Amino acid sequence: MEPFQPFAGKLAPLPIDNIDTDQIIAARYLKVTDKNGLAEGLFYDWRQAPDFVLNRPEHQGASILLAGHNFGTGSSREHAPWALLGYGFKAVLSTSFADIFYNNALKNGLLPIVVDPETHRTLFELVEEAPQAIIAVDLASQTLTLPGGQQVPFPIDAFSRMCLLEGVDQLGYLLNKAPAVERYEGQNPPRVQTQAPDHQPA
Repeated sequence: MEPFQPFAGKLAPLPIDNIDTDQIIAARYLKVTDKNGLAEGLFYDWRQAPDFVLNRPEHQGASILLAGHNFGTGSSREHAPWALLGYGFKAVLSTSFADIFYNNALKNGLLPIVVDPETHRTLFELVEEAPQAIIAVDLASQTLTLPGGQQVPFPIDAFSRMCLLEGVDQLGYLLNKAPAVERYEGQNPPRVQTQAPDHQPA
């Protein structure tokens, strides 16, 4: 996983609430354990409609998915963030996310950004009026910067933020601590396990 860098990109608006992971990536794509090629399965059934957002010329190259409320419900498949990343999305904006999807996204380098309802409405209005509008995302400062310069803060827990900025998942973070663990073990001899004396009944 690469360190998460500040970026600026277009929005792809998908104003549908409660999108589940089966809609993000259908079950027939779950046979693979490799991330390569999953982009073609992203919203595959919906993309059969010519006017679906990902088929519109003005939204080609978008790196931010602007989703409806409660994004990522359903099963715990990691293929959902894999497919979104493979397509080119770096972040997903919503007012709320299903917990499992949210955590899977963070572990795979996809930034789920929670915004308040007012900002959510503003962004949908913005992209409708100006489909080419660019939004800047800065994880280090936890801010979105809108075209007019307005900055909107977004929450993220400190550990997930650190992992994304350093480009490591939870296992990678622990493995990076191996030298410190080895130094500690070298400076502290193993403890001798003492056996408790047997207690004889009175």
